[in-house]
Amino acid sequence: MADGAGGGWGRRTVLRRSALLAGGAALGAAGTSQTTWIADRRLPLAGGPASATLGSRHQQVGAGVVEVAWGVPTAERLVALTFDDGPQPRWTPMVLDTLEQHRVPATFFLVGARARQHAALVRDRLGRHEVGNHSWGHHDLARMDAHTAYDDLRRSHDAIATATGQAPRLLRPPWGHLGGAVLHAAARLNYRLVLWTLQMVEGEFPNDPAGHARRIVADVQPGTILLGHDVGTDKRLVALRGLPDIITGLRDRGYSFVTVSQLLRRAPAS
Repeated sequence: MADGAGGGWGRRTVLRRSALLAGGAALGAAGTSQTTWIADRRLPLAGGPASATLGSRHQQVGAGVVEVAWGVPTAERLVALTFDDGPQPRWTPMVLDTLEQHRVPATFFLVGARARQHAALVRDRLGRHEVGNHSWGHHDLARMDAHTAYDDLRRSHDAIATATGQAPRLLRPPWGHLGGAVLHAAARLNYRLVLWTLQMVEGEFPNDPAGHARRIVADVQPGTILLGHDVGTDKRLVALRGLPDIITGLRDRGYSFVTVSQLLRRAPAS
C-alpha cells in the first residue's frame, strides 16, 4: 500500500522505520563506550582537555619541555618499583615494611587528598624512597580543561610536599591517561611524566602470590618501571604478599632496585 491519507504503511516506510529501529538497537548495544565516544567528540578544544596551549598570550610553562618515560633503554640490570594510589592505612605500611626489610627503594605516586589525610603513615618513612604526584582525588585529568588540571595537580603537589617533606618532581596521571591539558599542567609544574613498562597482573593469579611473583620476575627486563598499587581491592594483595618473592627473584637474576629518578638518570643522552 502506498503512503497516503489511508493511514497504512507502504513498503518504503516499513523499511525506513526498520532501519531506524535497528540503528537504535545497535547504539544501545554499544552502551557506555559509544556514549563516551560521542561526548569526547564534543569536548572543547581551545583550553579544553585536548589542547596543550592556553590562550593567545605567552605560555607560562616552566622550562617549556615535558618528558614522558615508560622505561629506560639500558644494558644495566636495573628496575624501578612504583606504587600508585596511596597512602592508606591498610596496605601502605605493609609495603613500607617489606621494602625496609629488604632495603629496597621505591617511588610512590601519591593521591594528594590521601596524603593529607594519612600523612602520619609516610612521614619519616620515605628516607630511601621518592614521591610523585598522582592527582588530588584520582579523577581523570585527561577530561579536565587546562585550568582545572593545573589546579588539581597544584593542590596535590602542595599536600604531598607538606605530608612527606618532599616536593614531587614526577607525575603519573591516573590510569596513564594523557591529554593536552595534562601536558600543559605538567610543564607549568616542571614535572616529568612517568608511565610504566610492566604492571602487576593480580587478576591472573588469584590466591597465588608465588605464581604471580614468578610471572613478574620472568617479565622484567633492564630499565623496567614496574607498576604496583598500595590501595585497592583484596585481589591486589596477591602482588603485595608476593613482593618479597619478587624482590629476591629479581636479585637472583642480578637486578638492582632504584627509584624512578635514579633510573631516568641512566637514560642515554638524546
